[in-house]
Amino acid sequence: MKNFILSFSILFGILFFGALETQSAYAENTDTEQVYLAQADHGDTDQTVSHGESIGEAAEEDHHTAPIWLVIPFVALLLMIATGPLFYEHFWHKNYPKIAIGFALMVVFYYLFVLGNVHAPVHAMAEYIQFIALLASLYIASGGILIEIDKKATPFANVSLLIIGALISNLIGTTGASMLLIRPFIRLNKGNIQAYHIIFFIFMVSNIGGSLTPIGDPPLFLGFLKGIPFFWTLEHNWPAWIFALIALAVAFYFIDKKFGRANGNSELEETTYTNKLSLIGMKNFGWLFIIICSVFLDPNVIEGVPAIVYEGQKFSYIREIIMLSVAFLSYRFADQRAIKGNEFNFEPIREVAFIFVGIFGTMMPALELVGAFAKSPDGAAMITHNTLYWGTGLLSGFLDNAPTYLNFLAAAMASKGASIGNIEEVRQFAADGYHDSAFELMAIAIASVFFGAMTYIGNGPNFMVKSIAEQNGIKMPSFFGYIIRFSLPILLPILILVWLVFFAFVEV
Repeated sequence: MKNFILSFSILFGILFFGALETQSAYAENTDTEQVYLAQADHGDTDQTVSHGESIGEAAEEDHHTAPIWLVIPFVALLLMIATGPLFYEHFWHKNYPKIAIGFALMVVFYYLFVLGNVHAPVHAMAEYIQFIALLASLYIASGGILIEIDKKATPFANVSLLIIGALISNLIGTTGASMLLIRPFIRLNKGNIQAYHIIFFIFMVSNIGGSLTPIGDPPLFLGFLKGIPFFWTLEHNWPAWIFALIALAVAFYFIDKKFGRANGNSELEETTYTNKLSLIGMKNFGWLFIIICSVFLDPNVIEGVPAIVYEGQKFSYIREIIMLSVAFLSYRFADQRAIKGNEFNFEPIREVAFIFVGIFGTMMPALELVGAFAKSPDGAAMITHNTLYWGTGLLSGFLDNAPTYLNFLAAAMASKGASIGNIEEVRQFAADGYHDSAFELMAIAIASVFFGAMTYIGNGPNFMVKSIAEQNGIKMPSFFGYIIRFSLPILLPILILVWLVFFAFVEV
């Protein structure tokens, strides 16, 4: 635990002092102003630019673009994540931290020392710290809550728990709901648990369930921080949310009824159940409440919140300090009966932390190339609610859905002459202030959340749920096995139906 907190304290320190140093140099640097003046000379003086936006965007445009071959480390990392546990399991489990960090450093060093681009690595590090602070704090706080369900495992009971989990994920996030309920779900199905139970849990609780609030899933939270109203997701996403959850619930019910073994186990049939639910570690709900409240302490939303200012953009650090402090305190003062009952350990979050430091570090060129094309005249001409749905969705499954969401939102807004760096323009975009803009935002939001379930790396909780399941002796499919056996035959048809019902035939 101490090593875990120390590691992320060091990462945070690097960001904090590095950004302060950059900010100091930035205050004396006139290169950005020259870029902005050059834009004015080309006839852009009529455009209104918000505070911090012109500086940040001009600096970003001045950075050199990564070559296309720089996506190789990212592709190589994905291939190793996919093939390592299957073909060289011992080597992979022993060395994946070194591999992930090594690939990340290759790309980061190229940006820093070849391209002279400090901007992208600093932003990637900031996003990673925000990402892992939230996931780690929710994981550790929920690990101190033991939920016991004394009920027979039936298809209906399992479906009910999955739907309850989907609802809860909108209140404490998909990470919080996943960590709170995955162990009770496994215990409920003891003697009966199979891989498909865990996969449907990932589909419904760890991803699609959290579509209704910004707290629910990281992409929606990032959108909220950019200026999208809090209740926008509930207002626009609920029909697709209900449709997808019902489809998955029906599919799970019949699969569980056919392949579940509980009904044929005579020993389980003779057990007497009280149908009661018991909770140990109730005080940890208070820690979860603090975490959820802290997510709103963003300097871009609330004036006066201390921030690190880098290239005109404010980065939160108070929120992350609170989250990591809660992680430590909630574990330090947790009810040991809950810790032991959950067989709690740090391996799942450790695996996520190292795997995603590699992903965040190596995916910068891929996101940059996608974003650059989408903002180009040819790319902008291709932007519709349909292409945004499939583009955001397919890349969310392999590039992590949170940064993918931001890139496609930025591209969609740029195609209409708006900027994601301007909070008022983001609000207008969400309010349909530009042609078809609210519908395009709906396509981006739904696709990023729903398609996050397509792979283990599409959303942070997926990997943690997989790791917890494997620690409980459940044989989980490989990276490709997950896609071939479950995502393609079960999830993808539902995502196609969502597109056909809500997007494909809508004329705007």
